[in-house]
Amino acid sequence: MSSPLPHPSGSERPDPTAADGQHAASPSPDTSEPAAAAAPGATVSWLSVFLSTATTVFLAELGDKTQLAALLLSAESGRPVVVFLGASLALICSSLVGVVLGRWLSTVMAPEQLELAAGVLMVALGLWLGRQAVLHLAPLPAVAAAALGT
Repeated sequence: MSSPLPHPSGSERPDPTAADGQHAASPSPDTSEPAAAAAPGATVSWLSVFLSTATTVFLAELGDKTQLAALLLSAESGRPVVVFLGASLALICSSLVGVVLGRWLSTVMAPEQLELAAGVLMVALGLWLGRQAVLHLAPLPAVAAAALGT
């Protein structure tokens, strides 16, 4: 007899390639996972995805300019709860755009292509920001020389 494969709903189903001719049961209708997640080795629990996302976003946002802006707004306004609510709403909306765009891109691109495109975009943005910083800093010696009258 074949070993059962894990299913996103938590139940087990028989191996569709079993030699005894036994076919896999169809996924239960209560699952909201995409069909691709039902592939062997591709099942990920809800809690695992949630914790991975929360940890990744939390660590990515530490020391980010968004966090610094919230820090300054809180200090200046003296209303930290209002600043927290506003920053939370902004992060939720920003994350929603990323999730919706990511979901759409996953329907038109293979995961490997999406990962490569994201990597290329990050490198390109880094190079562009670095170039902007260098161009912004380059005129400083000329300004200092003009201020000194040389």
